[in-house]
Formats: sequence, structure tokens, C-alpha cells
Amino acid sequence: MIMSLQDLYSDAQAITASAASTNYYDRGAQGLPYGATVAMPRDMGKGNQVPLRIQVVETFATLTSLKVAVQADDDVAFGSPTTVLETEAIAAASLVRGYYFNIIYLPVGLTERYIRLYYTVAGSNATAGKITAGHVLANQTA
Repeated sequence: MIMSLQDLYSDAQAITASAASTNYYDRGAQGLPYGATVAMPRDMGKGNQVPLRIQVVETFATLTSLKVAVQADDDVAFGSPTTVLETEAIAAASLVRGYYFNIIYLPVGLTERYIRLYYTVAGSNATAGKITAGHVLANQTA
């Protein structure tokens, strides 16, 4: 599995409480073709799905469960983010090193410029647990 540092949302990010990913992805400003009055839509994958890997790199402790959401916004400060996809709550017993979440592609049809992940902790705050997440060339299946 190949990851790019520029496409990482979280690089071994400690998730101790509900929080946004350390980084966000900027899809860039929409272009206005010559003579057009409407900007071109963004097509991040050029007709293909964009693989995403969200993986536990340090086992979690003391929390009850964790959810991961993909959020988008046209505001870089994410003042009013839209949650476009979210995992179910994953119990702490499953959140061991090597576990990866079931969001394996960015949703098709995202229209907003900025994308981030948001981690929601349930129960007590975690005393341990880290996640690395980002776009990948392809997801590894074994």
C-alpha cells in the first residue's frame, strides 16, 4: 500500500478525545473554462473511486467506542462541515493495531472544496490509541 505524505489526514495521530484529523485535503478552486459562466465540477478521481485507508497504528485503551466520519466544507476552518459518510461505532475491543475502518473509498459526488476526517470518541476519553489515515494508491486486502 502506497501513501503520500501530502495526502495524509492523520499521521499516527493520538485520538484521546473527539477531534478532527490533524490535516485536511484541499481539492483546489474550481476552474472556469473559457467562455463558460459556470465553474467546472470537481472530479477528484477522474471517473474512478479514490481509495482511502484509515488504520489503527496503536491499540486504543479506556474508551468505549470510536466512529470516523468524512466531512467536507467550502470553509478551510470547517465552520459548518457536512458529514458525507460515517462508520458505525467500533467497540474498543476491536480497535487494536492493524484494524482498519470500513470506509475504503471517498464518496463520489463531493462538491465542497475541503475534506477532513472527524473522530468521535464514546465513553471515557482514550488514554492510548493512534490512527494513520490518508489516500492510498490502492487498498491492501491481505
